[in-house]
Amino acid sequence: MSDYDRIEKAMAYMVDKAAEQPSLAEIAAHIHLSPYHFQRLFCRWAGTTPKRFLQVLTLERGKKLLDESRSLLDVSHEIGLSGSSRLHDHFVQIEAVTPGEYKNRGKQVNVEYGVHSTPLGPMFVAVTQRGVCRAEFIGFNTVEALLDDLHNAWPLSSIKESIPATRHAIDAFFGQHAASRQGPLSLHVAGTNFQIAVWRALLKIPPGAVASYVQVAAMLGAPKAARAVGNAIGANPIVLLIPCHRVIQQSGALGGYRWGPTKKLMAQTWETMFI
Repeated sequence: MSDYDRIEKAMAYMVDKAAEQPSLAEIAAHIHLSPYHFQRLFCRWAGTTPKRFLQVLTLERGKKLLDESRSLLDVSHEIGLSGSSRLHDHFVQIEAVTPGEYKNRGKQVNVEYGVHSTPLGPMFVAVTQRGVCRAEFIGFNTVEALLDDLHNAWPLSSIKESIPATRHAIDAFFGQHAASRQGPLSLHVAGTNFQIAVWRALLKIPPGAVASYVQVAAMLGAPKAARAVGNAIGANPIVLLIPCHRVIQQSGALGGYRWGPTKKLMAQTWETMFI
């Protein structure tokens, strides 16, 4: 088991057992390490202590952020990078596929992909000349299935593996200050006009904050379209960078997530620790 696998397994265990407040020794035993070595490993790869991670693992935190996000959404156009935050989504720009590009079915498009280890689990990332076109957690789908999806989306494109070409997308979310070094990160996605509008709206929710489906619908000027917003969020092709993990139910409950509720809470908690 790699260090990344151990951290992912430990985070998932803490999410599952948060209500029981497991001790350092219990968490360490779950991944077959001593408390001392687990503490050092977790701090090295997660950038915080297991105790701190547990402190923010609560839905009450989500409910509080839901209330706070009403005012934060009002100033969403002023979002930028803050000193210690991870990638601020205002620096992510979506470049939607044009009708002509869709008709050409990926002709003359070079797609490069790679599988990367992250503290939240292994991720599959694919990029074109214009930006990131796919980012997904591996687990619910195999790499082969994800490659089949790429071929279906870009049937006439050239697709090859390249870890170096896709590393920047991982650094954008997990690498401290990466965004300030790289400048804006482009996303190359295909979707309906409504889906693109929803994905753009998600970029206006600040890191560490959350919004409800109703609030996102209101941002689009369609307050009764919460269900349609949920469907568009479910079709999001780029995990984390298009932050669908920041959208929860009006009640404060997590709501759905393609990669499961544990992953969603892990992503929210990771962000909260670095804002």
